[in-house]
Amino acid sequence: HLDLNVGKYESTQSLLDTLNEALTVWEQEYGAAEAERNVGLRFKGVVQRAYEKTGHRVAILVDEYDKPLLQNIGNNELQEELRGILRLFYSVLKTQDRYIKFGLLTGVSKFSKLSVFSDLNNLEDISLNRNWASLCGITEEELHSGLKPAVEEMAESNGLTYEETLDRLKEMYDGYHFDRDSIGVYNPFSLLNALKNKQFNDYWFETGTPSFLVEMLKRTNYELKNLAHEEQTSDMLNSIDSVYRNPVPLLYQSGYLTIKGYDERFRMYKLGFPNQEVENGFVRYLLPYYSPKERGESEFFIQKFI
Repeated sequence: HLDLNVGKYESTQSLLDTLNEALTVWEQEYGAAEAERNVGLRFKGVVQRAYEKTGHRVAILVDEYDKPLLQNIGNNELQEELRGILRLFYSVLKTQDRYIKFGLLTGVSKFSKLSVFSDLNNLEDISLNRNWASLCGITEEELHSGLKPAVEEMAESNGLTYEETLDRLKEMYDGYHFDRDSIGVYNPFSLLNALKNKQFNDYWFETGTPSFLVEMLKRTNYELKNLAHEEQTSDMLNSIDSVYRNPVPLLYQSGYLTIKGYDERFRMYKLGFPNQEVENGFVRYLLPYYSPKERGESEFFIQKFI
């Protein structure tokens, strides 16, 4: 397991330090070889020795695989250097394929195979795959079957009926779609916090505003009124390398927009805010950084583009 969310990647050395820390822990358990001098060779050796030592093929889980690149949007030179390191490291997923049972890489964005995964042709992209559309959220069925007691407690605490509470939870936290015909899923972080605290708050946005998104919106001079009627092709939604010209893919991939419909004839996805939490939070937490509006004016300004 490798979690790249823990680092602050201001240089190539900071990325190498994060990878070295993980590799050192793995090498203590599975051994190391003196000839393995870079992160790619070290990772390659660890995977092989883990298989040879245990007799089991390896499962590789990478969380926030794109964090070093996202933190440096706008710094092309550093981004290219970071891509080179990540490309070397991730190439092990192909070269050691015979020792690997399963691999899963998660992140905010999808960098095209030409940038980070140029050497890999054995990866399956499940970003818009209906078989996995409910993987990262809580479905309506799961809410009713597994969380009914918590919903009942929340209803009693707020003086609402069970049905009224379900409707409010749906309005606030449901609506994420990861395929054109998929069922909607709830934001698990927000939903579970709401049920725990028995309050309807904007939990996701209170965790902090991603600085890279703020800078991207500023740099591209994105018109906020377009959020109500965005349309993009699947190729564009899956791309992040065009972020300098079009911020919509990153808005979609980071959860600020979601799929609302699909035009079969023109193969265009229709996008919009997934729910009220995102709609409210976008204005209250992002708009003050993106425009000269004062925080007190944000709620009024939302009417300009909704």
